[in-house]
Amino acid sequence: MNLMVGDSDTIVAIATGSGAGGVGIIRLSGPDAFTIARKMTATDAKARQAHFVSIVDGQNAVLDQGLLLQFPGPHSFTGEDVAELHCHGGPVLLRTVLRECIYHGARQATPGEFSQRAFLNNKIDLVQAEAIADLISSSTEAAARSASRSLTGSFSVQVDALLEQLIRLRVFIEAAIDFPEEEIDFIAESDVLERLETLASSINALLKSARRGRTLRDGLKLVIAGAPNAGKSSLLNQLAEQDSAIVTDIPGTTRDLLREHIQIDGLPLHIVDTAGLRDSGDAIEQEGIRRARSEMQSADHILLVVDNSGESALLDAATLVSHYEGDLPEAVPITLIRNKCDIQNIPATFTTGDINEICLSALRGDGIDLLRRHLLTTAGIADTESSDFSARERHVLALEECAGHLAQGLLQLKDHGAAELIAEDLRYAQDSLGSITGSFSSDELLGEIFGSFCIGK
Repeated sequence: MNLMVGDSDTIVAIATGSGAGGVGIIRLSGPDAFTIARKMTATDAKARQAHFVSIVDGQNAVLDQGLLLQFPGPHSFTGEDVAELHCHGGPVLLRTVLRECIYHGARQATPGEFSQRAFLNNKIDLVQAEAIADLISSSTEAAARSASRSLTGSFSVQVDALLEQLIRLRVFIEAAIDFPEEEIDFIAESDVLERLETLASSINALLKSARRGRTLRDGLKLVIAGAPNAGKSSLLNQLAEQDSAIVTDIPGTTRDLLREHIQIDGLPLHIVDTAGLRDSGDAIEQEGIRRARSEMQSADHILLVVDNSGESALLDAATLVSHYEGDLPEAVPITLIRNKCDIQNIPATFTTGDINEICLSALRGDGIDLLRRHLLTTAGIADTESSDFSARERHVLALEECAGHLAQGLLQLKDHGAAELIAEDLRYAQDSLGSITGSFSSDELLGEIFGSFCIGK
C-alpha cells in the first residue's frame, strides 16, 4: 500500500555529512513541509526555484541567510512535499535550524526514512533505495559507478523484464491446469520447454553479473597463509605498497593478525596476514595460529605461500597443499604462491590440475602484477567496466533461489510433465525474483491471469 502525501507526519533531518562545511542542507518531507519552511523564512517559494531567504527562529531572530527550495509532491524524491533549507555548514548552526524545524512541528527522521518514503510512494524500488546507500559508502570509483547505474535502474530493469517473462509463463501453465477441457497438450504443442530454458539461462547470466556487482561493492577477503618465514608479510607489504608488516629472518615474527584494505583496479581487497602455520609450544604463537585458522574459514580466497628456494621447488602443487590439509577449509579457493622465485625461477603463472600457482618474489616485487591480474580474474572482474550494476548479498541469494527453482521446474517438465509441480516451482521462482525489487504481490498474478485470458468464453 502506498504511503500517500498527507498520510504521514512531517520529518526533518540534516541532509549533508557531519563536520564543518561551506554549505549545509536541512531537508523536510511531509504535509507540513512548506508551512514550516514558510514560518522560518517568511517566503512563499515557487516550486523548483531557489529563493534567497533569511532563516529565523521562533522569536523572529535571524539565524542565517541562505536558500529555500521546494518540491511539491508527487514530483519529489519522496513523493511528498519536500522543502530544503540551504545554509552555512557549521554543525552548531545546522543543529539549531534542525531544532527550529522540530519546534514548528516536524519530527526527527529515522535513519533511511526519506528513502523509505520514496520506496513506499513508488518513486524508487528496493534496489534503487539500497543503491543510494551503496553510492554514499562506495570505497572505489568502480563501486561508485556501479552503484550509480543501479540507482538509475540498470539492475531493476533487467529484473523486471525477467519477472514479466516468468509471470507470463506461469499464467500460461496455470491456465492449462484450470481449463483441461481444451484438451491441449501444452507441453507437446507449445514452446514451454524452450521458454523455460531461455528464462533459466537469462537468470543465470544475471546472477553472474550480480556476483560481480556484489564483489565490487563488498570486496574480497584475502587471507595470506603458510609456514613461518615463507614470505607472507613481505607479500602483504608488496600488495599494500607500504611496510605494514614487520619482516625479519626470525620464524614466528608475525603472531597476530595484520589487516590492510587496498584496491586493485576498482576491486576492494581486505587482506589478512596471519601467523605461520606450524606446531608450536609457545602459548602466544598458538593463539596466533588459532586465529589464522579461524580467518581462513571466512575467507573469500587464500594465498598459500611456500618458500620455493629449497626442496619445495621439487614438489608438485598437490603435495605442497596436502601439507596443510588440516588447516585449509574445503570450500575456499586457494592460489599457491611459490615465493623467492628470484633465487631459482622467473615470475610465472600456471595451473596444475585444479590448483592455480604463481611464482614470484615478494622481496623484490617480481611477479606481483601477475598476482594482481590473477586476483581480478578469479574475482570475475578482469575488467571492472563490464559490471553494469552494484548488488548485495540478498540479491545474489534471491537469484540463486530463483535459478534453483527454475532448474527444478525443468527437471519436472522433462521427466514427468507434471504441470502442477512446474507451476509450483515457478511460483517460488517468482517470489524469489520479485523480492529483489519488492515489486511482486499475489494480486498482480490475478491481474495477469484475468487480463491475458478470456475466462468467460
